[in-house]
Amino acid sequence: MRRKVATRWLTGGAAAVAGAVVALALQVPSASAATNLSLGAGADGSSKASGTSYGNVIDGNAGTYWSPSGSTGTVSVKWGSATTVSSAVIVQASGGGSISGWQLKNYDTGSVLASGGSAPSVINFSSTSLKKISFVITSASGTPRIAEFETYSSGGSTPTTSPTSGPTSGPTGNPGTPTGAWPSSAGSVNISSTVNVSGTFDGGMKTYCCMGDGGQGESQDPMFKIANGGTLQNVILGSPAGDGVHCEGTCTIRNVWWNDIGEDAATFKQTNGGTSYVIGGGARSGSDKTFQHNGNGTVSISGFYLKGSGKLYRACGNCSTSYTRHVRVDNVLVDDIDMLTGINSNWNDTATITRVVVVGSAVICGKYKGVAKGSEPSYLGEGWNDANCKVNRSDVIFR
Repeated sequence: MRRKVATRWLTGGAAAVAGAVVALALQVPSASAATNLSLGAGADGSSKASGTSYGNVIDGNAGTYWSPSGSTGTVSVKWGSATTVSSAVIVQASGGGSISGWQLKNYDTGSVLASGGSAPSVINFSSTSLKKISFVITSASGTPRIAEFETYSSGGSTPTTSPTSGPTSGPTGNPGTPTGAWPSSAGSVNISSTVNVSGTFDGGMKTYCCMGDGGQGESQDPMFKIANGGTLQNVILGSPAGDGVHCEGTCTIRNVWWNDIGEDAATFKQTNGGTSYVIGGGARSGSDKTFQHNGNGTVSISGFYLKGSGKLYRACGNCSTSYTRHVRVDNVLVDDIDMLTGINSNWNDTATITRVVVVGSAVICGKYKGVAKGSEPSYLGEGWNDANCKVNRSDVIFR
């Protein structure tokens, strides 16, 4: 019987360094990374709480924030001329109310670009030309705090190391181009049981340690368990890290680093058909899978660095439910791995792969025959530019 452990819930990053969101360690010059269009733009809104400012959401500083005068309100980013936008990232500061309803609107026309019923993080929508975009909080448990309202077009300039441009529908955020550099730790936090995360948890680039034995045992508990719609960001996982990170639904894992992968870096359990995001970050010293996809829907991995592992991604080939699963991999650097992605072609899985640099050699898109729980999937071979493996040889550079 699996051991049950005591857990504790952290909401809104309450255990993080107050208001801190540390810049991504692998950031490169803006010419080779997606550009946050909000920087240099203007901002306004419907109301603001005392001591807060609309301009705080476009200043690139997550230590400042805007709050409405009550539990609902609007904050907008605006430009002097029409600007094409296809995604937004909402970064919340700790200590505010929990958002339970929101809309993203084209202010020019009043049309709703996206909406949701829980705190958002990464928001994708159809590419739209507009002069002003509004984030509308329609309901919340208290007074929310919005630290940054980032906006992006369809991807920014192509990195000089990349053979092709990334997909226009790819992940958002600003992970930059991975270089193989590793971040410095801002301190240590000792944990002895799973940390449950709802909303956004910001670790302030501290190292969280330690759980488990560092081996491949499936019964180890995760260090972090992210509730549906949650975000884990700016965290370093020390060694041993148990079973890494579990996403109970769709989630965002942003600028998270694993010093030692252990069993799996992260396991995605979503069953709502949505998309989970891994944006930036890196992992090293793994013997098997890095990202394990047990649920359905899509896992999107961008700006990630992996050093020494079996696979970057594996769609489960013998879980209790035989879902169709999808993965998008863009702008990653891998070194000393066996396989980039492993999918089950008989269950119609797909892997869409662009802008990959491989140090050494690796299978890029491995096809398996998925089987019922209790059996082992069989390897069918590598695929290129077909119904399951959506990758051209020009999309991958081998060094």
